[in-house]
Amino acid sequence: MFATVSYAQKSSENVFETTQDSIKKRYFIKHLGNGYLPTKYFNFDLRYLIKYNQYEGIRSGLGGITNDQFSEKYRINGYGVYGFRDGRFKYSFGGGFRLAKETNTWLNLSYTDDLQETGSTKFLTDGRFFQFFEPRLLNIDLFHKLVTKSVSIEHEFNPKLLTEAQFAVSNINPTYDYGYVLDGNIVSSFHLSTANVSLQWNPFSKFEVSENKLKETKKGYPQFTLQYTKSFKDVFKSDFNFSKLDFRTVYKIGSENNGLSEITLVSGITNGNTPLTHLYHAYPNNINKETVMQRFSVAGLNSFETMYFNEFFSDKFTTVQLKHYINPFNISEHYKPQVVLITRYALGDIKQPELHQNITFGSLKKGYTESGFEINKLLFGFGLSFTYRYGGYHLPELSDNIAFKFTFNVSL
Repeated sequence: MFATVSYAQKSSENVFETTQDSIKKRYFIKHLGNGYLPTKYFNFDLRYLIKYNQYEGIRSGLGGITNDQFSEKYRINGYGVYGFRDGRFKYSFGGGFRLAKETNTWLNLSYTDDLQETGSTKFLTDGRFFQFFEPRLLNIDLFHKLVTKSVSIEHEFNPKLLTEAQFAVSNINPTYDYGYVLDGNIVSSFHLSTANVSLQWNPFSKFEVSENKLKETKKGYPQFTLQYTKSFKDVFKSDFNFSKLDFRTVYKIGSENNGLSEITLVSGITNGNTPLTHLYHAYPNNINKETVMQRFSVAGLNSFETMYFNEFFSDKFTTVQLKHYINPFNISEHYKPQVVLITRYALGDIKQPELHQNITFGSLKKGYTESGFEINKLLFGFGLSFTYRYGGYHLPELSDNIAFKFTFNVSL
């Protein structure tokens, strides 16, 4: 007896296989666009492959996290990297346990021995944001060593309101010559015990259930992020007692291919004895070199291009950034350069700068302003950026107020 297969059956099987291949391809590209190289049980994290900064030089390593095929209740993550200039190995490892599926509640533990940029603030609830490289990182030279043990809990009150709370114990050692005057003594390395609570509220985003998972189908604006940090003195030998309140909102009108306006407001304030490591900078991105062309580098996404690194630190500050994306030039199907108009403003102050020893910096109390434009996607994702500094912190030498750089924009 011979088995027979109809043409319709074969056609159906071919369609099924094509659909499956298409799904697998979309799955792969989606994860790659988020910075992961997916495998059966483990997704490699592309952020750790190779980077460069002024302190470590080339920084290279491997990292990743287990996926749902490994377990939907447990996850393990970690990375290891090596800095070729400082000759030091950095690493992190941790894991999580899901407490409730309905609210996506996770309990996490981690241990990290790495570097962190002085004056930077990270919101706990920030989603992954992957870039092929981080433009500002190339020029940063002010880092502190950070050894941190932490426990955190993630919880979704609803898809539009995400929260995360963390308690961490850290040993901090600046890589630069620095001391803080604390109770009459100069402290150059210190311990911190901190509690953080962060909220991310996206009231206008839309969600749908797809493949038994709730997924964001439309990003709505404005979006709001709020974070409170408290450092406790004498808890696990902590040296400092201070608090921080950080806020960010992003508002977008229109679409990038049809005229988009974007407003980003970031604000923060500290109270108490706060070391330089936990103060604020305004995300400067200008190298301290003499000529415009010597300062030629890569423009960041939300950084002040004419503000020099380590020029300002604040214990309270606000920045506003305005961007308007003009409709792309429709030269051909694959070649569509785009002009972006940009204005940035920063205002801040610091109460007792004399407490910070062996480092000199200014305040932002006169208000810092820069404006300029970008011409993006001129060739292979590269473009050009021009920015001019004016207002309260305009410099006497004209060329010192100018930043001329290239941009890089690629999306999968």
